[in-house]
Order: sequence, then structure tokens, then C-alpha cells
Amino acid sequence: MARGATGTVRGITLQQLRYFVEVAAEGSISAAADLLYIAQPTLSSALKDLESRVGRTLLVRSTRGTTLTEDGAEFLGYARQVVEQAELLEQRYLGRGPSRRLLGVSTQHYSFVVDAFARMVRASDAPEYAFSLRETRTWDIIEDVRTLRSELGVLYRNEFNAKVIDKLIREAGLAFTPLFVASPHIFVARTNPLAGRRTVTLDDLEELPRLTFDQGANNSFYLAEEILSTRSSKQDIRVSDRATIFNLMIGLGGYTISTGIVSDDLDPSIVAVPLDVDERIEIGWIGHASVSLTAQAQRFVAEMRAVVSENGVELSA
Repeated sequence: MARGATGTVRGITLQQLRYFVEVAAEGSISAAADLLYIAQPTLSSALKDLESRVGRTLLVRSTRGTTLTEDGAEFLGYARQVVEQAELLEQRYLGRGPSRRLLGVSTQHYSFVVDAFARMVRASDAPEYAFSLRETRTWDIIEDVRTLRSELGVLYRNEFNAKVIDKLIREAGLAFTPLFVASPHIFVARTNPLAGRRTVTLDDLEELPRLTFDQGANNSFYLAEEILSTRSSKQDIRVSDRATIFNLMIGLGGYTISTGIVSDDLDPSIVAVPLDVDERIEIGWIGHASVSLTAQAQRFVAEMRAVVSENGVELSA
């Protein structure tokens, strides 16, 4: 720690921790300064002083914003806990409202995640909040969590992609926690002739448009959101969002392959039909290996487990 002119140790202030948590969440000093209603030079000075006091570089600054160093990611875990506890004290004894920044989640396109997220928001019962939910590409999910744009990410792995996914997660300093293992299903419109089948085979899908989520510049088979990504298809359509893929299921009679968990409340026009293949889909969440989950993130994980369980799927231990 840095010492003052008299040789006394100058401690870290709660305000500095709050500043640091906000900058880590925003990935930008200027954006964080706007949210904190302070001048950017003031915030930059406070962060430099914090780094001086702890004797470590916590942030990498560039023209594109800020990212955490390895020390910064570890420090953030402790900082969040301190800030969270301080806010609980202030709410209990000073009557202050909760912080607006509560949780960021990045995920592949799963309706059960949206369902769990909605439940978590309702359960928070906060008059003001600033949650974020990003349905995005596999590579971006890992990057979002690595840079702490999101605290949690939700994605799948299986026998085909596990080595690549695990390597990317490990190199990003993250850890994968299994949530459940699902048997593959196809999602189709209720009007599709296959919708009433007990099971379907790959041969049944030969003449239907295959709908997949576009992975952008990182469009590797191993980063595909759907299993059997190397299998050829006569008709392929890549889309960027869940609303579009559902519209194409209805408009073109297309299909996609996923977990089989579909919410009637969120997706009333779509049904899941078991796909007869010797494959399994393991869904889990990723977070920083060295950063403890906040209470809000733990509540979200609990809601995901509840939604999955209610759909009759066995949870991972």
C-alpha cells in the first residue's frame, strides 16, 4: 500500500471501490463517470490512486475502453463483496435504496434463461434497477464474462466441442459450472407436420430449412450454438436473434436444434420434439474462477435451476 508523507498507510476508501466496480461493469471510464455524475479526470485520478494504494495495476486503459488485469479481476471479487455489504448496511440503517446496478448476463438463445431472468427481476422488487441480458454469440459470451461486462454467461458444450470451449474458458480465467444435461430436440412451429410426432429423425429433416444462429467472424463449427454443426443441409439460414428464428419456423417451416425446454408463456407458437440421435447437450454457466458470485447472481442461478426443474429436466449435482 502507498504511504503518506508521514509514513502512515493510506487505506482504500469505499468510494474508490464503488468507482472501480462501476468502471469494471461499464468497460469505460467515461461511461462510468457519466453514470456516477463526476468528471472523467476526477474518476481517472481516483482509480490511479487506488492502484497506487494496492501496489498493483488493476486496469488496462486503451482508446477502446478499459479491461481488467488478472489482479484486477481478483480484486473486483473482493471489491464487489465490500460494496454489496456496505449497501446492505445503508439500506438497513440509513434507509437508502439499493444500487441500480445489479446483474449482467450473456447467454446463448435459451427461453429458460429469459424465464429465469424475468423471475429474478420480479423477485428483486426494486423500484429502480439496471439489469442487462444479452442473447449473443458464443465467442462474445466468453468475452463478456472475461471482461466482466457480464457477471455470468450461459452456454452449452458436448463431446464434439468440449475441448475447444473448455480451452477458451480456461484461457479467459473462467470456470464452467454444469446446470443440466438435455436430450436434443427440434424446435418447430405448432403448424409444422412434425409438431405432432413423438420423435423425429435426421432423415425427417432433410427437406426442411435448417435455422442456426450466426456466429459472425468466429463462425467455427466448435462455436456453433447447435449440435451437429458439421452436418450438411440442403437449405441453411443463419439468423441473429430469437424472434427472427421463430418467425422463420412459422413462415418457412424451418427447424433448429436445442435443449427441448421451451416456455409456453414466452414462445406459445413453438413446440419441442425429441430428436432421435445419440447426442447430449450439457448446459452450464460460466463465471470468473477467482471472483465470487454476487448475491444477485446467486439468485439468478437459483431461478435457472428452478425453471429447469419445473420442466422435468434433472439438474446436474
